[in-house]
Amino acid sequence: MKLTLSFDNGPDPDITPAVLDVLRDRGVTAQFFVLGKQLGDPRCRRLVERARDAGHLVGNHSFSHTVPLGRDDRPDAVDAEIAATEALLAPLVPGARRFRPVGGGELGRHLLTRRAVDYLVAHRYSCILWNSVPRDWIDPEGWMDRALADAATRPHTLVVLHDIPGACLAGLPGFLDAARAAGFELVADAPPDCAPIVDGRVTGNLDELVAAA
Repeated sequence: MKLTLSFDNGPDPDITPAVLDVLRDRGVTAQFFVLGKQLGDPRCRRLVERARDAGHLVGNHSFSHTVPLGRDDRPDAVDAEIAATEALLAPLVPGARRFRPVGGGELGRHLLTRRAVDYLVAHRYSCILWNSVPRDWIDPEGWMDRALADAATRPHTLVVLHDIPGACLAGLPGFLDAARAAGFELVADAPPDCAPIVDGRVTGNLDELVAAA
């Protein structure tokens, strides 16, 4: 069984360094999806560079993290959320582009719009979703058992955690140790069913992810 860790909503100047320390000490490579609004802080930009230099995959998780794109009525929502973040992130993480839509932990047609899909394809993004959300931000003490039990139900799990205060950090070392003890292979890549767009190519079914026009 494979297990991929991803961390959303950072970087956080207080939490992300400790998350990176835990991953380094246990030899784990993960994915980080960052918010554009955090990248005005030089400390956060340095954390993106640190994650990049450590071999982690860093992607775009919107600018504001307020309204899912499929529910955002602004005509310029794609520019304000995806493009604005990319303008800040690209100088720090050149090369392959990754985007994770805001979803509140749920998959559905609130995630994307047709315009967002067109933008991701035109700009050669990979769209990275998830198949496990143990809700560490709600239950920072109990998420670990849920995540392990859920990951045991499929060959490859991409779990969503959060490098923000009051979320996964306290339980992360024990979780990684328990995952390895249970026989999980900790990897950085996304399972194919969690990547419906890869480098600008639509590779999965988007019908249940895109809001009706």
